Amino acid sequence: MSEALEPVFQIQRVYLKEASLEQPNSPAILLVQEQPSVDIQLAVSAEPAAEGVYEVAVTATVHTKIGEKTVFLAECKQAGIFEIRNLPDEQMGPIMGIACPQIVYPYLRANVADLISRAGFPPVHLTEINFQAMYEQQQAQAAGAMQ
Repeated sequence: MSEALEPVFQIQRVYLKEASLEQPNSPAILLVQEQPSVDIQLAVSAEPAAEGVYEVAVTATVHTKIGEKTVFLAECKQAGIFEIRNLPDEQMGPIMGIACPQIVYPYLRANVADLISRAGFPPVHLTEINFQAMYEQQQAQAAGAMQ
């Protein structure tokens, strides 16, 4: 009378794990009337935290420059703790690479905009991200690297 165990997917907590903001060339750079260039990088990581419990984090790095001088560099890492049990191994990658980041990302967007506006700059609003496409691209790159 052995029953298959029910799959479990629960959000335990979503939190801001890390935030930093640097303005190395202030105040002089703030007087420059030129439009800065903005470079935004995103990264996703997943680590086991305990048996059946994982931390999934999305990190955004926003680097604005005028010429070669940094206006500001902001980095935020938003994380979530997820209980994930009784799922087939082939589903774990997509859950942690697509589903969990989609849950965490809206919090990251809000925190990045808030951090930058509190520093005295117009907020940078991160665009919506297709985590499925991002995950599939990473999987294709990993497969290409293995060949």
